[in-house]
Parts: sequence; C-alpha cells; structure tokens
Amino acid sequence: MIPDVEEPRIRAARDGDAAGLISLIEAVFSEYAGCVLDVGGEEPELLTIETCYRAGNGQFWVAEREGCIVGSAGVRPGSDARTLELKKLYVSRRLRRQGLGSRLMQLAEAELVERGRERMELWSDTRFEDAHRLYAGRGYRRSPATRALHDRSRSIEAYFHRDFSGGAP
Repeated sequence: MIPDVEEPRIRAARDGDAAGLISLIEAVFSEYAGCVLDVGGEEPELLTIETCYRAGNGQFWVAEREGCIVGSAGVRPGSDARTLELKKLYVSRRLRRQGLGSRLMQLAEAELVERGRERMELWSDTRFEDAHRLYAGRGYRRSPATRALHDRSRSIEAYFHRDFSGGAP
C-alpha cells in the first residue's frame, strides 16, 4: 500500500514565505542552462512578496505540501485597465503534470473575473516549454512578440494572452 501524500494546499502568500519561495524558484531555474536567480539585484520582491504585491494592487499565492512551498503564482494590473498579468507561475518539477499549475491558473483567472477584467497576459522565458504547454492547453495564445530582459540569465520572453470577455473562465 502506498502511503497517502498530502495534496498541495494553496493560500495567500506571506512575507515570511521568502525562503521557501526562493528555494522553489532556484530549483526551477536550475533545470535550465544559464538561468540564474538574482534575488538582491533582479528579484528583491521575493523577500517581501505579500507586501510588494499588495502595494501594487496585486495578489500572490503559494502552494504548500508537507511544509514546503511547491508552487506559486501572482497577478498584477496588466498593460491596460481591462487586463491582469500573470506573474511567477512556478511548480516544483516533481509535481508537474498533476494539475497544480492549472489550479494556480484557475485561481488567477477567478481573480481576473472578480476584478471585472477581461484579459490575462503573461511573459514567459522561451526556455520554459512545460509552462508553454500548460498555457496553450488553457486557451492562451502565444503572440510573435518577444522581449529581451537584459538580465543575468539573458532571458528572452514570449508573450501569451487569453480573453475572458464572456465572463467566468
């Protein structure tokens, strides 16, 4: 008999989640050649994620399992008044393709509808192909637009979006 494993629990992020969130993102970045997490120089918001997202009229969630942060996602106001931007969707490698990424996206999409917005947009590193499959499977379209971040990871990001003008996702 296989012992039951705790299902990840999703909750609002707290500033005290910094170490676990950083550990999750470092582990994801380590899967890709050249990806470097520079918290102090490029991602200082990870140190006070709740405070930073609240100050920017956003919301951020983490998924926990057995005391460890195994997933994350956030939203912030997007490029116009009808848009939210999905930020920092990360799922631990061992939990991918088990529905956690979709659960986090459903939460973000529900937030979009609750706020009366109609469009979700996101930018994703071109190396993150697992995430791109998740976005496509949820109806997001990739545009030809890309942007270079000029960061330590030499990131090139692709633009994705989905319209929810019909209401609930």
